[in-house]
Amino acid sequence: MATTMKAAVLHGREDIRIERVPLPEAAPGELVVSVGAALTCGTDLKVFRRGYHARMIVPPALFGHELAGTVVQAGEGVVDFVPGDRVVALNSAPCGHCYFCERAQENLCDDLLFNNGAYAEFIRIPARIVAKNTLKVPDHVPLEHAALTEPLACAVHGFEDSRPRSGDTVAVIGGGPLGLMILHVAALAGCQTIAIVKHDGQVEAARQLGASHVVQTSSIRKAISETRALTEKGRGVDIAIEAVGVPEAWQEAVELVRKGGTVNFFGGCAVGTHVTLDTNRIHYSDITLRATFHHTPAICRKALELIAGGRFQASAFITGHAHLYELNRVFEKLMKRSSEIKTAIVP
Repeated sequence: MATTMKAAVLHGREDIRIERVPLPEAAPGELVVSVGAALTCGTDLKVFRRGYHARMIVPPALFGHELAGTVVQAGEGVVDFVPGDRVVALNSAPCGHCYFCERAQENLCDDLLFNNGAYAEFIRIPARIVAKNTLKVPDHVPLEHAALTEPLACAVHGFEDSRPRSGDTVAVIGGGPLGLMILHVAALAGCQTIAIVKHDGQVEAARQLGASHVVQTSSIRKAISETRALTEKGRGVDIAIEAVGVPEAWQEAVELVRKGGTVNFFGGCAVGTHVTLDTNRIHYSDITLRATFHHTPAICRKALELIAGGRFQASAFITGHAHLYELNRVFEKLMKRSSEIKTAIVP
C-alpha cells in the first residue's frame, strides 16, 4: 500500500510546492477523506500572497480548506461515518464550552480549531470537526457543489446577521466570490439587491445571481450617488454589506444606508487598519454598525441544505477546474483579477 500522497505545501510568500507527504492515518475519533474537490478561496489567495495566516497557517504547512470528498478510513470510536460516505468537512469547529460558545457565539470560540490541507489527495479530519462539523452529502449533490458549504455558510451568516426583512433593499459592495454569494442569498430571501462592482465579468455574474441593479464603477463617490439614486427619494438602502475588506469601502457602506439602516462590515481588513466615520451621521441617523466573522455549525448545516435544495446556483460559482499540479498557475491567475469566481482543484 502507498505510504505517501501528493499535497500542496505552503512554504512562504507565493511559494506553494506540490510534494509527496506521509499519507494521513485516522486516530480515534478522526476520519481520513479522499478529496473529491477542493475550491479556491479569497482567504487562501491572501495567504498565498502573504505566506502565512496568523490564526490558521504557519509555514511550512498543508494548504486549502474548502473541500468535499469520500471517507476512506474511520478511526476508533467514530459511529456516524463509515468508509464510502460522501462528506463535507468544514474547516473549523468550536470547543462548545467557552464563554462565547455558551452564548451561542461559536464563531468567536476561544479555542476555535482550524483544519487545512484540502489541496491534497487525502485529508485528515480532526475528531472535534468530525463530531461537530462534518456533514453527509446527499447523493444528488456533486462533491464540488458540496465544497461550497464553507464559504456559503459565511455568506449566510453575514446576511442573517444584518437582520434583513423580506423586501429590504440590500447593497453589496464587491463582486468577489463572497460578495456574489451574499448577493445571491439576499435575492433568494426576497430582497431587492444592488451589486456594486468594478469589473466587467462581475456585472454579468451579479445579474445571473439575482441582482436587481448593478452599479459598475471604481469611484466611491459615484457608487454612492448612483446607488442612492436607485432608492425611493434617494434615501439610501436598508442594508449595506461591505464584502471587499478595504477601509475605503467600509466608509462607503456607511454613506449608502438610509436613516435607521444597517451596515455590515463583512470584509476583513488588514491588521492595524483604521477607518474614519462620520459620527454625526451614524448617531443622528440611528445607523446600526455590525461586523460578521466566520460561521457556526448550525449555519453550516443551513448552507448545505440551501445547496441541496436546488435554488442556490452552485454551478455558477465554480467557473474553472484544474489539477493539483496546476495550483500555482491558478493562484497567479487569480492575483491578476481574472473573471473566474472559484476553481475546483481535483487531485
